[in-house]
Amino acid sequence: MRKYRNSLFLLFPVLFLAACATSGNALHPVAMAGKFGYINQSGKVVIQPQFEDAADFANDLAPVKMGGKWGYIDTAGKIAITPQFDLADPFADNGLALVGLGGKLGYLKKTGQYAVNPTYDGAGRFGDHLAPVAMNNQWGYINEKGAVAINSQFATAGNFSEGLAAVRVGNAEGYIDKSGKMAITPQFQLAGDFHDGHAAVKIGNVYGFIGRDGKLTIQPQFDGAGDFRDGLAVVAVGGRFGFIDTKGRFEINPRFERARAFDHGLAQVWMNGQEAYVNKSGKVVWNQTA
Repeated sequence: MRKYRNSLFLLFPVLFLAACATSGNALHPVAMAGKFGYINQSGKVVIQPQFEDAADFANDLAPVKMGGKWGYIDTAGKIAITPQFDLADPFADNGLALVGLGGKLGYLKKTGQYAVNPTYDGAGRFGDHLAPVAMNNQWGYINEKGAVAINSQFATAGNFSEGLAAVRVGNAEGYIDKSGKMAITPQFQLAGDFHDGHAAVKIGNVYGFIGRDGKLTIQPQFDGAGDFRDGLAVVAVGGRFGFIDTKGRFEINPRFERARAFDHGLAQVWMNGQEAYVNKSGKVVWNQTA
């Protein structure tokens, strides 16, 4: 239905459109007996499981699926925007969320009204007031009013973060600045978003991290790597996932079958085929058998 750029492709197929959490409330989606609800940072269920699917809170709202459609709830679990979309992303810091309807993508305000009508075949999340969209089979960027900010010219385009966005030119990925000028020459097989001054990149068959100057900050050595969040990044080694700090040192050793980025002190992980949440010490605060 869509083309959607998300940096978690570096690790594994996207678990959900909103696989990278944005800033927001410290509530986390969990699955229990086939339904989704939310826990707080201590692992206590605060919104009872009742949804077909659910994603992260951001700006006091979270996407949930009911009756086969996506809408939004508030932090009390009440419907804030009626389920009506084929897909929905958490709200970005600018108060706009990527949504899909009828095979097209657009952007929604927190009022439930469109800021940019669903007209795009491909799109990404707003960052630094710009969003990547697919136009005429190429990717460019629009501003919050839907006006073209950077002409479509790239094979793929990522989300802006810390003033840079990953784009593909030919067979390699590099980074542009907000003017559309190339800031880091395309040279990577894959490139993620910048967070905490670092971005995951693939060089050869392994992943490492670069700084905003394009120089390596953590040597390529991992089987997969995701964005830094809360000072830690999820990486894969030997088919297992753990978390490193910005020096490349393991803070949580690779022991998980799958893992997502940290958000407000917790990370979603899978162990023995079951979902769980761990804190930054690696301690389990919630699991499906709790």
